[in-house]
Amino acid sequence: MDRDLELSEFLKSRRARVRPEGLPYGSNGTRRVRGLRREELALLAGVSVAHYTRLEQGRGRHVSAEVLDAIADALRLSTDERSYLHALVRPAHRCQDVTQGPVRPGLRRLLDSMVLTPAFVLGRHANVLAWNTLAAAVFGDFGAIPEERRTIAHLIFTDPGIRRLHGERWEWLAREHVAQLRLLAARYPKYRQIRQHIRGLAAESPEFARLWEEHAVAAATHRDYVLDHPVVGELRLSAEIVTLPGDPELQGMDLFAAEPGSESERRLRTLAARDQRAT
Repeated sequence: MDRDLELSEFLKSRRARVRPEGLPYGSNGTRRVRGLRREELALLAGVSVAHYTRLEQGRGRHVSAEVLDAIADALRLSTDERSYLHALVRPAHRCQDVTQGPVRPGLRRLLDSMVLTPAFVLGRHANVLAWNTLAAAVFGDFGAIPEERRTIAHLIFTDPGIRRLHGERWEWLAREHVAQLRLLAARYPKYRQIRQHIRGLAAESPEFARLWEEHAVAAATHRDYVLDHPVVGELRLSAEIVTLPGDPELQGMDLFAAEPGSESERRLRTLAARDQRAT
């Protein structure tokens, strides 16, 4: 991801969506542009037009945090979008490529101990590094997928089984993941693998490329799933992404749980029992 180009495109996309309420429309009362003009945005943010223009052109590497916050306020950015803007202009993480080794034994034991909780460990570009047997029973055989394609994005955009599993909620899932991936790309500006990952998916999947061009930004921390499982039927699961401070090379651990006593919990128990019999 070209950070200067991304900064420019992100600001333009957010400027275009702001309704120019209370601002002059010109002599004939009409507008030929969507959203705010640069001059209007600069006025709302309290910065010079030249200052904002340099930033939107990707040339504002020394903009203060206070000015960025003023621009974020004028653009009505969400908390995640605001963090993304700061990460693009003032990156705090300058990690190099990571040689990803095996998941440490303690994490592996923790995964295996969760007999009724599907769980997997994610690397920096949401690559699936380790999983327990129930996660494979719910989402598919991760071990059969080549390592370079064992990522959440590849599963969402290129695996027909995952599309069927999520059904009509697939579009929502795809949008959410692309928004999260954009945030990760800004968080780790020196991480070459994530840039290669994004370029490869954009070339392979027109749907991914379309969503990437929307410049959506959102952190995925928790969500609810309704899955149409081919063996046990409908599964209603809540998911939490748990960060692992002791493992900075990892994005975290994704955990899934059903409501206690629910039909979905009973069906998870059925899947877990099938796996135990199979082993």
